Amino acid sequence: MIPNPLTVFFMIIYLLESLTIILQSSLIVAVLSREWIQVKRLSPVDMIFISLGVCRFCQQWSSVLFNFCSYFNPSSVYWYMSVFWEYTNTLTFWLTTLLAVVYCVKISSFTHPIFLWLRWRILRLVPWMLLGSLLISCVTIVFSTVRNHSKIQLLSMMQSTGNNTVTERLKTFVENILISQQLVVLAIPFLLFLASTVLLIVSLTQHLGQMQHHHTGHSNSSMKIHSTALRFLAFFLIVFTSYFLSIIFCTMHILWEMESWFWVGETIIYAIVSIHSTSLMLSSPKLKKGLKVSCCSLEAA
Repeated sequence: MIPNPLTVFFMIIYLLESLTIILQSSLIVAVLSREWIQVKRLSPVDMIFISLGVCRFCQQWSSVLFNFCSYFNPSSVYWYMSVFWEYTNTLTFWLTTLLAVVYCVKISSFTHPIFLWLRWRILRLVPWMLLGSLLISCVTIVFSTVRNHSKIQLLSMMQSTGNNTVTERLKTFVENILISQQLVVLAIPFLLFLASTVLLIVSLTQHLGQMQHHHTGHSNSSMKIHSTALRFLAFFLIVFTSYFLSIIFCTMHILWEMESWFWVGETIIYAIVSIHSTSLMLSSPKLKKGLKVSCCSLEAA
């Protein structure tokens, strides 16, 4: 298959975005691994960050390999790459949700007994929640394997018998199952992320309103910090929601063949992923410092 110039353009953009995400993920893992070696411990948030960095690194490589291999050689079977990508994508959703939950519990000013209990237990619960995210994401491998096997069998049947009413109905049925399963698998962690982020925004907004009644120098500086945090959370919410919607949209429209606009969709999705990774790095003082050191090293070189 020889791509047209517009397709080549979006392929190049997608590849550059992928390399950026891989570099970002590598930097996250390198900075936090060095911190782990030096201090001999990681905070709960850093545990999630380093897990997210490893997951994003693997996810992006599987995406690049699957997209290019299946585009230039569609007759071959690369379903195992698709399964691995779906596993890492689901794990990314759960890790991002876990990060939002930890931030919500640690920062919010709610006094409900559940919040107080979680705040007290969060240091011990994070490793177990990371393990739970891994196990939950493993379930997607089973569904993905069965679904991809069914898709391959159906495509083989369609090639041998041709398009008829039965195969078209069967194709539509499998497509609906794919969309429904993808919606359920990703909607559950996304809704938890949404609830945690909205609760944190509400808590910070209430706290900011209370601080406005006390106009001292200290309160003014704290108000600036809270305002910055609110803007960051709103931006983070918009970016991750856009990623969720773009994944669902592409799932509903790109199922059986590589259309000419496929690379446009991939470019949009991974532009959002790159922005999301950048926002995560800027939210961590350690990662922000590591980013500055890396930039200085590149300038010196």
